[in-house]
Amino acid sequence: MEIEIEVISKETIKPSTPTPESLRKYKLSFLDQIAPPIFLPLVYFYQADAKLSNPGKSNHLKKSLSQVLSRFYPLAGRLVDDLYVDCNDEGAPYVEAVANCSLSQVITNPIPKNMDKFIPYKVDYVQNLGMAVQVTYFQCGGAAVGLVMSHKIADATSFFLVANTWAAVARNGNYDDVPGPKLEGAKIFPPQDIVVGFKPSTGIVKEELIAKIFTFPASKISTLQDRYSGGATEFPQRRPSRLEALSTFIWTRFISSTEMKADPNKIYTVNHTVNLRPRLVPPLSEYHFGNTSWLAIAMPTVGGSELLQKVREAKRAMNGEYVAQLRQGDKHLNFIAQASKGELVTFTFTSLCGFPLHKADFGGASRLGW
Repeated sequence: MEIEIEVISKETIKPSTPTPESLRKYKLSFLDQIAPPIFLPLVYFYQADAKLSNPGKSNHLKKSLSQVLSRFYPLAGRLVDDLYVDCNDEGAPYVEAVANCSLSQVITNPIPKNMDKFIPYKVDYVQNLGMAVQVTYFQCGGAAVGLVMSHKIADATSFFLVANTWAAVARNGNYDDVPGPKLEGAKIFPPQDIVVGFKPSTGIVKEELIAKIFTFPASKISTLQDRYSGGATEFPQRRPSRLEALSTFIWTRFISSTEMKADPNKIYTVNHTVNLRPRLVPPLSEYHFGNTSWLAIAMPTVGGSELLQKVREAKRAMNGEYVAQLRQGDKHLNFIAQASKGELVTFTFTSLCGFPLHKADFGGASRLGW
């Protein structure tokens, strides 16, 4: 069955209180500047809630979102180049839609391309918005809440901070016991003059991508962890994490299946996203908003077996001293300059394990998936 979505309304949600003129210009940090101009997407699915009608749910969500935008005011503004956000309170687009199917038809054996139907914009739809929402109602009474957030303003930790704050305000009706965000990105990572030749949009693929879901049972992942336990001689006491084991396996299978040969004109990297908040001295709060993540970049030799060790070394090197150098920008701008000259062959791995996925309880219906 082809899943079809019909948009029934569009509006813009503005902050419940105006942003003070003194906060009108929100400067982007260095990490914001070099972040790709894409949307971070996520879709939450909820069972039917008989307590509220669809209009009642919508009013509840819109009112609480308006309150949240007053605290996360850059999300209601508009990006200006790679410099700052004009916090003009123009608001966040809010779309309501209905689906021609039940919730179970979507989340049972999900098809990746169908997930795009539950977010208001395509991930690579580049424009100056900070955030947008789409709420889709199913024939069974269930609902999907799809969010997109500009990667120029937020990383994954910030994304979940916003989503969970919105859910908490919707659930409780107010901000009691909900800490506010720390909007100090440009203070922690001052903006830099980006090197000539580097474009944040580098690497964004415009043609249609192939997305697939591969399920690895826990027993198979455990087997991979056992297989690679002896590979990192410098860390023999620590068993590989699930992500380390899976990423090593995927990389080695790619090399084997493509019979890829080393090319001196190419830079081969395996990248893992690392949250820098706990690595600063002193550590930043989990409520620190903005891009505060960086890539641990391992450069394995093609056909080599040392990937796990190199990944661990790259992560281990991201200590307080490393982050202090990153805050200065020079060393890492040099890497960006070099990377922009040659052809990069990259494998980038991200993981939602450890993120507070299950806290987005808007009250009433239980969340089924994402």
